[in-house]
Amino acid sequence: MDWASVAGLVLALVGIIAGRALEGGAIGALMQPAAFAIVVIGTCGAVLLQSGKANFVRGVKMLRWVFSPPVEDLPALTAEINRWSAAARREGLLSLERHLLAVSDPFVNKAMRLVVDGIDPNRIREILDRDISSFERHERQAVKIWEAAGGYAPTIGILGAVLGLIHVMENLSDPGKLGSGIAVAFVATIYGVGLANLVFLPIANKLKAIVAGQVARQEMMADVFFSIAAGDNARIIQERISAYR
Repeated sequence: MDWASVAGLVLALVGIIAGRALEGGAIGALMQPAAFAIVVIGTCGAVLLQSGKANFVRGVKMLRWVFSPPVEDLPALTAEINRWSAAARREGLLSLERHLLAVSDPFVNKAMRLVVDGIDPNRIREILDRDISSFERHERQAVKIWEAAGGYAPTIGILGAVLGLIHVMENLSDPGKLGSGIAVAFVATIYGVGLANLVFLPIANKLKAIVAGQVARQEMMADVFFSIAAGDNARIIQERISAYR
């Protein structure tokens, strides 16, 4: 669990609530279901229209990484790479075949299989580079739904404000209904701007950093298997790994 993300979200909410309380305003005035529905549902609809179902679903599933990011045990991975390198130099590239079943990462499994099959090192690197580019493109498209949400939410909040004001104008003859319409108008704007800058955009930036880390790991593994296929010694492979730390 990434407690910094949890603390950041809580701190943002506490700041808004505390500011409202210090001004002497009622906290309940910020709870407007109509405004929330306009901003959240409207933003989701706009993002889905822009991104398509596949990217939208993938982006929502990636939300768990904000609070529980994938963690790579680099020392353990380095030790594993050393074993692969030593086995390949001592017993030949075919000796890596017995390690295939123990590799759960599809990218690493594919890279190792290419090495076992005796593919030319340059060709292996070319294939893996294409896979990395494809992976990065798909992941970034999914992350963009949060950037898009950060862009649409404030505008839809303004739309909610306009709808609230329309409701006010329709009920000028009934003063009892004016307060709720004005509340929806202003709270919708708060929801739009607040969700964009305190939730959607921070999530997008954090997910981009996580994806960048995953891409760097794949590039490191591509370098490793290129070296193994080329018959480089362990020292060269260690130097390649150290460049990514």
